[in-house]
Amino acid sequence: MKAFIHEAGKLKISEVSEPVAGIGEVIVAIRTAGLNRRDLYIPARRGDATEALTLGSDGAGVIESIGEGVTSFAVGDEVIINPALRWYDNSDAPPEAFDILGMPDDGTFAEKIAISVEQIEIKPAHLRWEEAAVLALAGVTGYRALFTKGGLQAGDTVFIPGAGSGVATYLIAFAKNSGARVIVTSRSEGKRKQALELGADIALDTASDWQQELAGETIDLVIESVGQATFNRSLDVLKKGGRIVVFGATAGDQVDLDLRAFFYGQYQLFGSTMGSREELRDMLAHIEKYGTRPVVDTVFKLDDALAAFDYIEDSKQFGKVVLRVSE
Repeated sequence: MKAFIHEAGKLKISEVSEPVAGIGEVIVAIRTAGLNRRDLYIPARRGDATEALTLGSDGAGVIESIGEGVTSFAVGDEVIINPALRWYDNSDAPPEAFDILGMPDDGTFAEKIAISVEQIEIKPAHLRWEEAAVLALAGVTGYRALFTKGGLQAGDTVFIPGAGSGVATYLIAFAKNSGARVIVTSRSEGKRKQALELGADIALDTASDWQQELAGETIDLVIESVGQATFNRSLDVLKKGGRIVVFGATAGDQVDLDLRAFFYGQYQLFGSTMGSREELRDMLAHIEKYGTRPVVDTVFKLDDALAAFDYIEDSKQFGKVVLRVSE
């Protein structure tokens, strides 16, 4: 079967062996797969590793066959892949056994995948295949950051730097569904306009003076994923006693923090990473309740996966990027 792999330091489309369902596993024929920035970083982490690895964490498809002991799903079921491996119940942090699909295990950028029945969920009926493919990783990351860690309540004002990312689009939708006021930033005028169309109340130019633009407006919760370039600026607009949740650092891991200003401000800082199966199921119930649809920017064919990687590397997208694996 065809797969997009990393082998001997190179990314390429290749023919690989078809998987076989083991005990408690199913074979999912992948229709669509979602790209995440994590996929871009894996080649550098693997270096010149000679063993072929199929990339990809997100995906959706149809169960083609089931292994011994599987009774909760059947051949023909339409499902999404849960890439948060072995994290079932909500907890303050992932369990020791937690990992993310796509390294070291073979991922979703292939025509088929063998995966534990514990890692699949029924595809929401209102979603197209392209939408279902990009739901799990970014959606549960945003859901946990916003609700589990951030404690968002109706009437809160949430501030989201970097409006164009896939997770940010979920954050906007989830927050508006919940009765919150949403303020975002972006360097791109086009992305600011798209964020407003998605439901954001205010969209600021990242290069502007945020404090001046907000004119003293109170921020209850900041959801940060940019890192070094925006962290302290985000902290400057947060109200005293406010909450800041960090789930990424696309513009640098290291920040300088004025500890005295931080503790005098009584700020609350939380780290967050993806989410449990319990939170994924809560997120699925949320999008079904509100009819929420993931924002899909562009769909590439599996054969064009390298072009899709370049597209994300250049941060051209607003929302998520999809690989169409089969019709």
